[in-house]
Amino acid sequence: MIKSFEWLKMDDGTEVYLRKWEKDGTKPEAVLHIAHGMAEHGERYEQFARFLVAKGIAVFANDHRGHGKTGEKAGLMGFFAEENGFDRVVADLYAVNCRIRSLYPGVPVFLLGHSMGSFLALRYCQIYGESIRGLIPSGTGGKGGRAVKLGKMLARLEMLRKGKRAPSPFLAGLVFAGYNRKIRNPKTLFDWLSRDEQTVRAYIDDPLCGFVCIASFYYDLFTGLELIRDPRLIRQIPKNLPVFFFSGTEDPVGGYAKEVKKMIRSLKESGMENVESRFFPGGRHEMLNEINREEVFETVYGWMERQIGALTEGNEKNAGTDEAT
Repeated sequence: MIKSFEWLKMDDGTEVYLRKWEKDGTKPEAVLHIAHGMAEHGERYEQFARFLVAKGIAVFANDHRGHGKTGEKAGLMGFFAEENGFDRVVADLYAVNCRIRSLYPGVPVFLLGHSMGSFLALRYCQIYGESIRGLIPSGTGGKGGRAVKLGKMLARLEMLRKGKRAPSPFLAGLVFAGYNRKIRNPKTLFDWLSRDEQTVRAYIDDPLCGFVCIASFYYDLFTGLELIRDPRLIRQIPKNLPVFFFSGTEDPVGGYAKEVKKMIRSLKESGMENVESRFFPGGRHEMLNEINREEVFETVYGWMERQIGALTEGNEKNAGTDEAT
C-alpha cells in the first residue's frame, strides 16, 4: 500500500490538504472520497482506508477548511470562509473529486460523509451529484426547522458580539449539549462518540480534534442544515444516485436514529430510486470507530461492491447493445 499526500490550491488561494491511500501499481476498481466531520480530520479514517485498499478500493480524504492540516496551514481552526462558508467547502470537495477523476479516469467515485461531512456530502449531491456513483452518509442527523432558525439567529448575534473569527464556547455548548445524556456514568465529555474507550481517548488527546469552532462556522453549519432539508433542493439530487445511510441506534447526532430516518424519508419522497440504510444496535456516533468496526467496514464495502457490480453489468449491456447495432 502507498500512502501519500498533496496540497490542492482552491480558486480563492486556500490550500487544502489531501491524503491518499492506494495499492501499489494497481488500478483500483473504485475510489472512496471521505468528507470528515466537525472538529476532526481525515487521518482518523486510516484503519478503514487500509481495509478498503486491501479490497482494491483507493481512498482519498481531504482536511476541510479550518480543520486538520488545512486549518493549521491557514492559521485558524474552526473557520470556513468570510462568506458562504458551507458551499465553499462543498466546492472544495468537488475540486478533490475532479483531482481524483483526473488520476483515475473511468473509475467510479463514491463519496462518504461523516457527521458534518454527511451534511456537506448531501449538499454536494444537490449541486454536483452527477460526478459520483454513490453517496454514503455516516452518522448524519441534526434537527431542522425552528431549531436551525434559532441556531442561525444566535450565531449571528454571537458574530456581532465577538466577531466572525472569535471562538464560541457558547455555540459549541449549544450544539453538543446533552450528547452524553443517555450514557450511564460517562467517563469523559466525548463518550457519545464510541463505546471504544481507546478511540475516545485518542480523540481527546489529539490536538486537531475537539477544538472550539469560530462563531461564523456555526452560522455556516446551520445554513447548511437548512439547505440539505429544502425539498426543492433535495429534488435536484439525481434520482438514480445510490445512497447508503449507516448509523448507530445510540447516536445522539442522529436523534437516536429518528433524524436519520427523517432524511431517508425526504430523499425517498423526492423520487430517489435507490436509498438503503443500516442501523447498528447500540452503536454511538462514530460507527467506523466502534467496537464492532470490522462488521461496519464489511457492511459498507459490501454495499459498494453491489453498486460497482451494477455499474459493470450496465456497461456490459451497453457494450452489447452497441455491438448489435
